[in-house]
Amino acid sequence: MSANSKNSALEGIRVVEFAVFAAGPLVGKHLGEHGAEVIRVESRASLDGFRVHYPPFKDNKPGIERGGSYALFNDQVLNVTLDLKQPKAVSLAKQLVSKADIVIENFAAGVIERLGLGYSGLQRVKPDLIMLSSCNQGQTGRRAAQRGFGSQLTSMSGFTHLTGYGPGKPPMLLYGPYVDFVAVGFGLIAVLAALDYRRRTGSGQHIDVSQYETGIQFITPAVLDAQVNGRVHEPQGNRDPHAAPHGVYPSRGSDQWCAIAVFNDNEWSALCRAAEKPEWAGDPRFQTKADRKTNEDQLDQLIAEWTSQFDAQAIMERLQSAGVRAGVVQSVPDLFSCPQLLHRNQWVRLSHPEFGTYEHEAPPFILSETPAQLRRSSALLGEHNDYVFEKILGMSHAEVQTLKDEGVIA
Repeated sequence: MSANSKNSALEGIRVVEFAVFAAGPLVGKHLGEHGAEVIRVESRASLDGFRVHYPPFKDNKPGIERGGSYALFNDQVLNVTLDLKQPKAVSLAKQLVSKADIVIENFAAGVIERLGLGYSGLQRVKPDLIMLSSCNQGQTGRRAAQRGFGSQLTSMSGFTHLTGYGPGKPPMLLYGPYVDFVAVGFGLIAVLAALDYRRRTGSGQHIDVSQYETGIQFITPAVLDAQVNGRVHEPQGNRDPHAAPHGVYPSRGSDQWCAIAVFNDNEWSALCRAAEKPEWAGDPRFQTKADRKTNEDQLDQLIAEWTSQFDAQAIMERLQSAGVRAGVVQSVPDLFSCPQLLHRNQWVRLSHPEFGTYEHEAPPFILSETPAQLRRSSALLGEHNDYVFEKILGMSHAEVQTLKDEGVIA
């Protein structure tokens, strides 16, 4: 029943996860993909929002085991249920932590302490514990306890201001809470660094991740430009200040598009030859990159008229053969037949009691000696209660049943 594998990079590492939505669970998921035994603690009294509030749902029918986002973000993880508002449940949680290496939580600052599971308290049961807290705005500061979601932090970090159809156009909220997912990478790296530190020193540590701050890391050029040059970046749509043409152009068919980017005069000449448009090359409006930027609206219109006559794949192949950057704009269904992704085994077929068999994403990196092993999709709520409390904590079946009857394991 163990989630560990003898051929896994993190074999023997156990993680206890008190987390919801994405920023915490995705860290546990990636640790689990590489062999860690990850035990997620949930409660029927307060379900993860991805289980019940956020589509897509299987067959568009909501249900606690039918949330698509929940399934994608919680594979490779064991699941137990504890009502942490009950002292007995907190005691069981501490027993679990005493047998773990890592704890993950992403509640608002102060919540985990009020539950009786703060870092200083857990250190008493596991002195070398590594604990990751991935909070909205960190564990300290005047706004640390402020609750919210990644979509808010995306705006606070500056992403929303930079996203839109062009200068002077209103900003657009990115689809999905982007900063949540940025924080995952930083959290994962920090956990691995802390594991290495513990291996060398014998000491654990508390990792304080601010999702707000991880978002700012991803707009560093704009921050630096504003600080050094006093220049505030604006939305550019599909354009680029260093290229023209640079955009996404319609091709033959319904909602079919091809992206094209030209960064210098040689590439522009190559595009004109590939498109068999010598008149473009001789047009004084487009002689240099500066000319093309000045007349970019007219340039985009001409290119769109040309691309709309051909299939996106044909345009891409023709331009790439000429040395011009071009690519088909793929839809989500296209990804499942992408030859590059198929070659790298990006899609793994997993089975789920509610979803059936479906394609699941493998990690975007491959360890040559210990590649990830995806064993199954997300666990059902409380699916591993008996295994975890009986096999790991050594409780009798009767004891576990009593705690279920009392609503402690619930």
